[in-house]
Amino acid sequence: MKGALGERWRHWQTRRLPSAPRIELNQRRIFILPSRSGAGFFVVLLLVLLAAINYQNSMAYALVFLLGSIFVVAILHTYRNLSGLVISGNGTTSVFVGEQARFALRLESTGKEHQAIGVGWDKQALQRIDVAPSHVQELELSLPTVRRGWLAAPRMRVETSFPLGVLTAWTWVDPGQRLLVYPQPLQGEVPTLHSEALDIEDQAQRLHGQGVDDFQGLKQYQPGDSWRRMHWKAYSRGEGLLIKDFADLRGQELCLDFLALGGDVEQRLSRLCYWVLALSRQQRPFALQLPGLRLDTDSGEAHREACLRALALYGEQR
Repeated sequence: MKGALGERWRHWQTRRLPSAPRIELNQRRIFILPSRSGAGFFVVLLLVLLAAINYQNSMAYALVFLLGSIFVVAILHTYRNLSGLVISGNGTTSVFVGEQARFALRLESTGKEHQAIGVGWDKQALQRIDVAPSHVQELELSLPTVRRGWLAAPRMRVETSFPLGVLTAWTWVDPGQRLLVYPQPLQGEVPTLHSEALDIEDQAQRLHGQGVDDFQGLKQYQPGDSWRRMHWKAYSRGEGLLIKDFADLRGQELCLDFLALGGDVEQRLSRLCYWVLALSRQQRPFALQLPGLRLDTDSGEAHREACLRALALYGEQR
């Protein structure tokens, strides 16, 4: 039942507060209720009224009517402090899994001052900001990233309790922002084109820094390393899983192949992501081979972004 009610609430929010790149707050979007302080204020006011009725005290009546009038006027001023504020998205930047996704917002005043405006996803941790008349203020909200692909910003809460704090006016806005989360780079051997089926010792594809076309030694096997470089003689002698390590070997055109790696899908994509970044920094041309997709050999910023995008959206709707 709780899930069904939550779904109906989200559906109502979508209809009443539709997503838009630029949102101006008006009476249809703003909700207002007494705050916790306002509820206490109302209880005290009620007690004073009961005392005034019981003792027929004119001064008590005057106090009740004065405070009640202030409460009513506070409703108008609290609503006005939020009304007319314009909220829009201000661009996003792609990040890698594990980094903070940052969503930039613009708060614009259309002619009057907006004070103590709280913006955020968590009601208990809102960012407070003032917007001067006919000015624009920018702020940035962040979310942790745990998976690759598109990350859409959830609805943001915008609220104010100005001027007295006895009422809270709030709304939920959705500027429709989203950003692309790339796989987390994971260092490992360069995954040469699997379809060539040639040993890396002969292919000269390793890029571990400066060196010659030369056998460097053995190192411990890590999940995702190619089984084609396994040192089976050492394994048969009971020395554990070791793989052959080579220096900076350069030979033919480089193609990063998904199928040349071991491990699960995310490990493979993370290793490919690492080599896309490394080869792009070295300005080396390379191709990228994924099941059902091939990006031809190229270099430069556009090729780097195309490869990272392909890795981020692998297996998802584009």
